[in-house]
Amino acid sequence: CRTWEFSVALYMIYLWPNSLLLAAIYGAIESGSTAIFGPIVGRWIEGMDYVKVLRLWLLCQNLSYIIAGGAVIKLLLDYDLKPRNIPVFATLIALTNVAGAIGVLSTLGGTILIERDWAVVMSEGHPPAVLTRMNSVIRGIDLSSKLLSPVITGLIISFVSLKASAITFAFWATITAWVEYWLFISVYSGVPAIAQSNERRILRSITRPVEGTDAHVSVSIVPGTEEGNPPRRTGMLKLLDRISTSSFVGAWRVYIKQEVVLPGVSLALLFFTVLSFGTLMTATLQWEGIPTYIIGIGRGISATVGLAATVVYPLMQSRISTLRTGLWSLWSQWSCLLVCVGSIWVKKGNIASYMLMGGVAASRLGLWMFDLAVIQQMQDQVSESDRCVVGGVQNSLQSALDLMAYVLGIIVSNPKDFWILTIISFSTVTLAGLIYTVHLYRIRNHIFHFEKIPLLSKCLFKFILPSRGET
Repeated sequence: CRTWEFSVALYMIYLWPNSLLLAAIYGAIESGSTAIFGPIVGRWIEGMDYVKVLRLWLLCQNLSYIIAGGAVIKLLLDYDLKPRNIPVFATLIALTNVAGAIGVLSTLGGTILIERDWAVVMSEGHPPAVLTRMNSVIRGIDLSSKLLSPVITGLIISFVSLKASAITFAFWATITAWVEYWLFISVYSGVPAIAQSNERRILRSITRPVEGTDAHVSVSIVPGTEEGNPPRRTGMLKLLDRISTSSFVGAWRVYIKQEVVLPGVSLALLFFTVLSFGTLMTATLQWEGIPTYIIGIGRGISATVGLAATVVYPLMQSRISTLRTGLWSLWSQWSCLLVCVGSIWVKKGNIASYMLMGGVAASRLGLWMFDLAVIQQMQDQVSESDRCVVGGVQNSLQSALDLMAYVLGIIVSNPKDFWILTIISFSTVTLAGLIYTVHLYRIRNHIFHFEKIPLLSKCLFKFILPSRGET
């Protein structure tokens, strides 16, 4: 998944040089599918047996990436296909986009299952620090793949060819499905608490329709109707009724009722950005002449900084609480992104590009610490019956904001205008910081413990307290 995430931007900029259009369209379709179907995936996982989820997840994920990789191989091998046969070119691009979107949705299902459910179940009955550590280990595994995949792919592209990387990816997707399935089934069989949780969720899925039957027989009273004369239901009203009772709307209702909705919105806003080693920034750096292996190394450094977050987060969380760790981490990310904003005004060679890469890489420490802080707040404060649903909606919201970033990329598709996207991205990170700060103030009625800052406490004691004694 991480290999494809890095490579697809390079494939698209190669197939349509000097434009971010194909890369932005791919990202928009991928994010849009998650935004629309994310809540439904969460609902679906909540009512299905764990083993069935694992099988469908891994089958759909790897089959989709094999198809997407095959389509890309065909496009790369027949480079002049676009001017020669536009319908076939468009069909292969569409197949790549759809297969990639299905692969991402399948990956989302696995992420919700493992991060939002299994981690909490496995840590039940243990001290809170166990869940914190488990979250850090899971994120560390994810970031390790972000570290290794781009570096390896970048080396293959730079020193072999782009075609070789696509062939390698398709082959890798073919063989890894079996290994992943064996590993997850081993965890499922080896942890009794997971099997017990599975029994409870299946029981809930069986009893929930029975418990909810009364809710469906209530009839809305329409002005102008009289008792004994049922109102006529127009096609529009029937459609509205169907939408209001759909899994999508129901999942959002569950999400909005949660205490952690503001932290969730803050985290989602961080996805409305091009300031990451994602599709748009990777394509822009490629356009600016930065070698592919350098971009891969930059992304690897970014992932390494993110890995540091999995070590720093447990230390901070144990000292200043999950809530306050989120505050410090989010504003530290904001501070690092100031370097990216400053790169807009630097015009000397590739210095601006390296400043952009450096600022993004440094900001990953705060980003992933904040991600861990929000995930743990959701794990602690969301009930077992709502975890998968809330996880699905959270990923849907994140993808919706990610989609907006790609839509901006389609509108501002000239790599020369990447600075506009940088300013907008920085603004959304600022908004996320303000929203989370408001949430913390609402919970704690203050933002900082000024007395715990040694230098500031000394100044207050020296200047304020004596002045009080003099009056």
